[in-house]
Amino acid sequence: MENKQPFLIHPDPSDSRLTRRVSGLDHDGNAVEVSVVTERPITLFLNGQEIVTMMTIGDFPEFLAVGYLVNQNMLAPDNPVTAVEFDDDLGVAVVRTEHKTDFEEKLRKKTMTSGCAQGTLFGDVMEKFAEIELSPSAELRTSWLYPLLKAINTTPSLYLEAGAIHGCVLCCRDEPLLYMEDVGRHNAVDKIAGYMFLNKMQGEDKIMYTTGRLTSEMVLKTVQMRIPILVSRSGFTAWGVDLARQAGMTLVGRAKGRRFTVLAGQERMVFDADKDGGEETEPEALTRKGAKP
Repeated sequence: MENKQPFLIHPDPSDSRLTRRVSGLDHDGNAVEVSVVTERPITLFLNGQEIVTMMTIGDFPEFLAVGYLVNQNMLAPDNPVTAVEFDDDLGVAVVRTEHKTDFEEKLRKKTMTSGCAQGTLFGDVMEKFAEIELSPSAELRTSWLYPLLKAINTTPSLYLEAGAIHGCVLCCRDEPLLYMEDVGRHNAVDKIAGYMFLNKMQGEDKIMYTTGRLTSEMVLKTVQMRIPILVSRSGFTAWGVDLARQAGMTLVGRAKGRRFTVLAGQERMVFDADKDGGEETEPEALTRKGAKP
């Protein structure tokens, strides 16, 4: 990872708004004081319509608001965002668009998901899911994956400071770009979606890393963002695997150190680094693993 550009955004465990110190006892009955993450409600409005109230740590509320709407198909490409407003005292985020919106019917057709703090997905997300084509030329090289995992796991974070939080990292090749954390993994990935949308960043050549399980919700949101590769240090759910295979996504789980399991999209894997850290030439790696060039 030498000579790489720094994160565009990364966690700030020193931000006093995101954790607080709480006194208690340890397993031996000794007095202790530990950091715990904060939670606060933010109510999201799209123009004049209330959409949802989210529990979040409270950082990057503008990205969270826009990303939630993007991943629920509530922001259409032909209806540009004109403003994103956040009132910290009221805990209200308002996303304003050029044209009037009305999502009363969509709000009635929502499905609860298995995400922490209860994520939601709306009816037409599944309908549009089948229409999305992920980049067939994307690949995941082990020479990128191993240093990525090391960089992510050694970056100062709220998880290392206090635990009880999920993280998502947007990467390009072996470079981590955006590192977002929140009490729910769906919030963390929505923050990344919001940043990408507002900064016109494309997902076709990106890799998404998450600390949480590879559930149906994580697959659906990542596909919505046109990101073809999803990696986690945690495990899989059966529906998550099924959806990844339907979408042509590469799904990598239990990724720790130099070990991982791929249950979908194996054709994107390029094994060009051995487990001892030495580099192999690409033809040798492909031949040894039986992969297609």
